[in-house]
Amino acid sequence: MTRPPGPHPLPIFLATLQAACADDPARLAAALAGLARYQQAPRPAPPPRRPDVARIGEVSLRGTPGPRPVVIVPSLINPAHVLDLPGRSLMAHLESAGLNPLIIDWGDAPEPLGLASLVSERLAPLVNSLQQPVALLGYCLGGTLALALAAQAPITRLALIATPWNFAGYGEGQRAALAQWWASAAPMAQAMGQLPIDLLQPAFWSLDPDGLAAKYVRLATTNEHDLADFVRLEDWANGGTPLSLAAAQDLAALYANGQWNGVDAAAITAPILDVIAGADRIVPPAAAVSTLGIGTALRLDAGHVGMVVGRRAPQLLWQPLAEFMGAA
Repeated sequence: MTRPPGPHPLPIFLATLQAACADDPARLAAALAGLARYQQAPRPAPPPRRPDVARIGEVSLRGTPGPRPVVIVPSLINPAHVLDLPGRSLMAHLESAGLNPLIIDWGDAPEPLGLASLVSERLAPLVNSLQQPVALLGYCLGGTLALALAAQAPITRLALIATPWNFAGYGEGQRAALAQWWASAAPMAQAMGQLPIDLLQPAFWSLDPDGLAAKYVRLATTNEHDLADFVRLEDWANGGTPLSLAAAQDLAALYANGQWNGVDAAAITAPILDVIAGADRIVPPAAAVSTLGIGTALRLDAGHVGMVVGRRAPQLLWQPLAEFMGAA
C-alpha cells in the first residue's frame, strides 16, 4: 500500500500546529487548509539519478568522471536530489562554470556505521577513487562529514552550505529540547535498529514551530506554481532513508557535547568558504564553523532550503560557490 503524502507522523505534526496556533483559531484553520492543499496536490515524477562512478556498499558517487572534480556531500537525512533538481540544479550550474560536480548518494538503506566510519570507510575511499585533486562541497550534515574528511585528507577547497559544526552554538534551550526528543525517540530507534525519518521529523518541527505554522498558512492561498514548488520540496523534506542507529547516536552526542571530539577543523589547510543562511532555524548561524575563527563566512539572507533551490539561489549562492570552487 502506498503511504499517503506527509507530513509524518501526522498526529505529532497536528499537535505542533495546534500548539503554535493556540491563541489564534483562524490561523490554525488557515494552516490546516494549507495542509489539505499539500496532501491533495499532484505529485511530480522523481528526478533521474546520475550514473554511478564508484560504489561501496549502499553508498555511491554519481556523475561523470573528468577534470576539476567537485565532490558534493549531501545531508544523510534527506535525499541527495535537492541539489540536482531539473530546472533548478546547483550541479548543472557548476557544470556550466567548467567544473565537474559529482554527488554522494547515501543509498536507499542505511549503512550500519557511525559518522566517523561513514567518513573513513565510505566517503574517503570514494573520493580517493577519483585519483586526482578534489574539492569538497557539503550541505547540512553532509558538510559536517565533508569537514571531518578535510581534517584528515588533502583536498583543494572546502565549501560548506548551512553546515553545523559548532554544536554549542545551538544554545542551551535548543540543545535541551533535542536531548529531550532523543530520550523519547531512542528506545524505539534501538528496538528498530535505525532511526526512520518519522522519528526524526518532530525534532526539526520543534526547532521552529511558529515558522512551520506560518509556512502552511501561506500555502493556503498561494498560487498553483508555488504550490508545485512547495510539494516538491516538502516531499523531499518528508522523505529520506533512515539513519543507522550508530549514526543517530553519534548525532545526538554531537549536540550533547557541543563538538566533534577528535576532529580538529583548525588543522585544515585548504581554503574554506562557510555559507550561512541568516534565516536558518535548522542550522542557526551560531553553529557555523566560522564562528570558531575557521574559514571565511558568507552570510546570506535566506533559509536552510531556500538558499539552495529558491528563486534567488543562482545569484545568491550558486555563483559565489562556482567562483570559489573555480579559483583553484
